[in-house]
Amino acid sequence: MSDASKHDLFPALEDSWQRNNTMLVNLLRALPAEHLDHRMLPDGFSLVGMFVHIDFCRRYLVKKSAPEVAVPELPEGWRDERDPARIEQLLEESAKLVPQAVAGRLAAGQAMEVLYDHPILLIQQLIWHEGYHHGQIKAALKLLGRPLNDDDGSLVTFDLWMDKTK
Repeated sequence: MSDASKHDLFPALEDSWQRNNTMLVNLLRALPAEHLDHRMLPDGFSLVGMFVHIDFCRRYLVKKSAPEVAVPELPEGWRDERDPARIEQLLEESAKLVPQAVAGRLAAGQAMEVLYDHPILLIQQLIWHEGYHHGQIKAALKLLGRPLNDDDGSLVTFDLWMDKTK
């Protein structure tokens, strides 16, 4: 692992991660209630199920990559969770675990345990993974005739990447 601690890029990376989570939560809030269980493919995730999957992936990857981080167990029946408010709580909780894992490993000068050559790759991979599902959800809404157009959708999602007010 290269010595990333010499470069003070972590605050910007952590901010990117937080913006990513805010975009995801805003997308969840924008989902029409009548389409939460819509599936683009019969064997695929429902729209709300993609958010549950994202939360699980965050927890799983942190637990595997940085076992010193206390990852709360998911409640029984978590795969079937359909309450957007509860899913939002879970996403907020798991969003805090990721920078903890990365910051701890960077401070210790350690690579991740199993999956990543460098701690920063955890955040990068999760942003990519979540962006993939973000696109799937927006495509499904478009197919349902309920698109989040640029005037509505990007104000709560992609415009957050370009906000220079911080």
